[in-house]
Amino acid sequence: MDKAKRILVTREFPEVGLEQLKSQGFALTQWTRDRPMTPSELLERAMDHQALLCTVGDRVDRPFLEKCRHLEIISQYAVGHDNIDINAATDLGIPVGFTPDVMSEATADIAFGLMIAASRKMFFLHKTILNGEWGYFKPTSNLGMELKGKTLGIFGLGRIGIKMAERCKNAYGMEVLYHNRRSDKVAEKALNASRVSFDELLAKSDILSVHSVLSDETRGRFDQAAFKKMKPTAIFINTARGAVHRESDLIEALGSKEIWGAGLDVTDPEPMATDNPLLSMETVAVLPHVGSGTMEARDGMSRLAADNIIEFYRSGTLPHLVNPGVLKQ
Repeated sequence: MDKAKRILVTREFPEVGLEQLKSQGFALTQWTRDRPMTPSELLERAMDHQALLCTVGDRVDRPFLEKCRHLEIISQYAVGHDNIDINAATDLGIPVGFTPDVMSEATADIAFGLMIAASRKMFFLHKTILNGEWGYFKPTSNLGMELKGKTLGIFGLGRIGIKMAERCKNAYGMEVLYHNRRSDKVAEKALNASRVSFDELLAKSDILSVHSVLSDETRGRFDQAAFKKMKPTAIFINTARGAVHRESDLIEALGSKEIWGAGLDVTDPEPMATDNPLLSMETVAVLPHVGSGTMEARDGMSRLAADNIIEFYRSGTLPHLVNPGVLKQ
């Protein structure tokens, strides 16, 4: 590079990726305040940078992109990218990179853990200790359910969904059902999984785990009508995006015992209000969107986000590109 490219870094991302960029001669401007940038702050700072290294909390919509059409690349520190208007970026010729797969093991662990926690009321029972309510042994109180031999339903059998299915099948001998737009014959053979309709997934799953992207098709897919079709003993798990389920409908379904429990790493909105009824329900476990929260996963995401920028300026391509059509323009 004749002149150092300026990269706006919107968070304190792990140093491993930032050091990669510095070692290649890039000039980094990093936001270090203990809060995200406001949209106006992001816009103001992006104006004199050629690249943007951002994450899911940063709103990169069409109005922003129209004003920042000078951006040469956006590298997203996440596997999801619903915060970015991909169509607008493509229209403006801006490639968007992302960081797939490195967080799959960590997120599948969270989904698996939430399933166990909800099935045994772990979060609720922990609170009883803190509240001084650990009393005497009552043989018919605080009963959960066992998971062995149950049926797992996966909504969105991608990288993370497959790893969740592997855990459930290996640990508990679960039958695996899934609902995708297209069949996955490799996964079907490896997991002995069956592709079913959405209604069949709802009706047959003891555990229903969401691993889809957020799109117009999936937004609000798990609503009152969907929950009514599930088993009254079913556990709903969502580690994908909070907006895939309608939270008020989920609260109603749990309160009326249309389903048995839920495990959530994502909510709508985020952060969740401290008085949300889900936080006090016996069969619900909620985490603050920490699916990728391991040192290994976060470092891996940092490396991939940096690799996307480095390779783009080296060869004009990205190892992990959301909108491949942009390079054909």
